Amino acid sequence: MTTIIDTELLADVQRFGAGDVSACFSCGTCTAICPLSDNDGTFPRRIIRYAQVGMKDELLSSKELWTCYHCGLCSDSCPTEADPGEFMAAARRYAIASYEPTGLAKTLYTRPVVGPLIAVAVAAFFAIFMFAARGPQDPASLALFEFIPENLIHLTGIAVMGVMALSGIIGIVTMSRRVAKHENVSLPTLFGSRAALTRTGSALWSALGVESLGQRRYREDCKDDQPAEPWYRRRWLIHALSIWGFLGLLAATILDWGLALTGVKATGTPIPLWYPSRLIGTLAGLSLMYGVSMFMANRVRKVNRASMVSTASDWLLLVLLWITGATGFLIEVALYLPDAPAVVRLGYWVFLFHVAVAMELMLFLPFTKFAHAMYRPVALFFYALAGDKSKQPA
Repeated sequence: MTTIIDTELLADVQRFGAGDVSACFSCGTCTAICPLSDNDGTFPRRIIRYAQVGMKDELLSSKELWTCYHCGLCSDSCPTEADPGEFMAAARRYAIASYEPTGLAKTLYTRPVVGPLIAVAVAAFFAIFMFAARGPQDPASLALFEFIPENLIHLTGIAVMGVMALSGIIGIVTMSRRVAKHENVSLPTLFGSRAALTRTGSALWSALGVESLGQRRYREDCKDDQPAEPWYRRRWLIHALSIWGFLGLLAATILDWGLALTGVKATGTPIPLWYPSRLIGTLAGLSLMYGVSMFMANRVRKVNRASMVSTASDWLLLVLLWITGATGFLIEVALYLPDAPAVVRLGYWVFLFHVAVAMELMLFLPFTKFAHAMYRPVALFFYALAGDKSKQPA
């Protein structure tokens, strides 16, 4: 098979935040010390070599690119201080930009001034669009879905979700085709027999349940924290709480819409805190806020290798998540304190801000670091599939 060499690959990846890995002479120390590297995932040495020699297709087709959690052990042990851990992070940013066709991810990652300006413009567009259709403000009550019509929010949300889903599907399909070709995985391999279906189901459970939600390898194998670090500041826990919080809020929103559609309650009206949608939303919101706040604090304090380098796009995602969570709790306060006029009036504008930022967050999901939530499970699926196949008799 012919390999096409891209002589600009290393320079292109470095635009996404990587340091100079030209000092790397492929000694293998990084691969030897990595707790997640094995016969099916020899990184970061292989990824660095792909970039050095210009093997773009191989780099973008590598499942190892996404099975790294950037613990930093490789960078700490590198004899030439090439910082392979940060190179892996930059290579993932490069891959995100390569998988999606619009060029938005590349702009957000490589244009530190233009990217935030685009984010502000998009949030302003959503806010002005919603505000233009506002209804009457009644200071005696907080009828949020009368201030901004419920149907407008739902229809806009559906449109945003559609764009997000389309962008995400294009990226996932692009990545999956590359990795499948590299791993020699075909449809018959996945679904051609009962044994193949069993392997595929097992790999899916490993990728989605055991790893993505359970964080098993991150929690048990990726020992990146100092021994004295308390459990509530462990990176795997912060990472997990952020994921669980976001998914919990999504589930609570869907459940709240379901209750409204069935006539149990009107959308946006106060309900007891022990109602499933409210309880799930509150707990998920606390989880998200804790995880995101800890991520931001760690980046400011630079407490570990993963937080040493921050791009504008990384901060954009964290800020959008934090604002969405914080304004959500402010809306909850406004709903349950309807007799305070100042809170009521403030609630309208907080709600408008919340909706605009939440819409932007969903729209940008495939183009920011949040895209890890799409691509890492796919890579983990192929990783689990390769591990399962290696156990089969020849």
